[in-house]
Amino acid sequence: MTIEQMMKWGTEELAQAGVPEAELSAWYLLRACFEQRRRPDVRDFSRSDYFLRKEETAPDERKREYREWIERRKKREPLEYITGYTEFMGLPFFVNENVLIPRQDTETLVEEIYPMCEGKRVLDMCTGSGCIGLSIAAFGRPSRIVLSDVSAEALCVAEKNWRHILKQDEYRLSSEVVFICGDLFDGIEGTYDVIVSNPPYIEADAISGLMPEVRDFEPVLALNGGGDGLDFYRRIISAAPQYLSPEGMLCMEIGYNQGESVPDLMREHGFEDVGIKKDLVGNDRIVSGRKG
Repeated sequence: MTIEQMMKWGTEELAQAGVPEAELSAWYLLRACFEQRRRPDVRDFSRSDYFLRKEETAPDERKREYREWIERRKKREPLEYITGYTEFMGLPFFVNENVLIPRQDTETLVEEIYPMCEGKRVLDMCTGSGCIGLSIAAFGRPSRIVLSDVSAEALCVAEKNWRHILKQDEYRLSSEVVFICGDLFDGIEGTYDVIVSNPPYIEADAISGLMPEVRDFEPVLALNGGGDGLDFYRRIISAAPQYLSPEGMLCMEIGYNQGESVPDLMREHGFEDVGIKKDLVGNDRIVSGRKG
């Protein structure tokens, strides 16, 4: 079997299984299969490489791996979990089933917050893979950033990403980075100039209607926001003032339908200058406010 035949076979298998964008999925898996160093910051098998090498006979090991990956994708397992990595804010991140896959929508949160973080103390709550906190550390240059999560397994992924990003010459983090395992503010000490969070916000009854890639594979712990999706916002907003410095900022990602409820909660707890920022497709995505 040639590399081109592998690609055609993978596309046909995924299409027959009803996987959306079958050809694109087949290509991403093929590319990852033939990359030599298997690192999220390395892309050493490009489209050009494919066209130059497509008539080569594929090594047995690569064929075996590709077949296994295609079978996993046919079951709707996300590409990022199969390959083990993704990209966020232009940075490489390892991911697995213990963390949510970083979304482009969440980049809006980082872009909103990092310009105000230089030299500041920042708390990234519900950090998961660490994509928010480590991106802020890379681009915002805070003096100290704490990444916290209730899941010890998720924190292991975040620490792995921290160690990996530290090796990148252009992103040598100067910030003090601390990891804390605890339920929201459990274990958190002192005050912070900025608290940022992408908490679980999906309504419990809505989870069963999500795409199978999300519903069946991503951690429910990081999705379930309770009956109305607001459980974590209530807890974070009510407790945040005692952990914020004077004029400190709270900034959170929200669901597309929470653009009124979450700002109202913040105002009820004394936050001022509460505002909403939309994502690239025009949905309410970020809410921020200043400690009153």
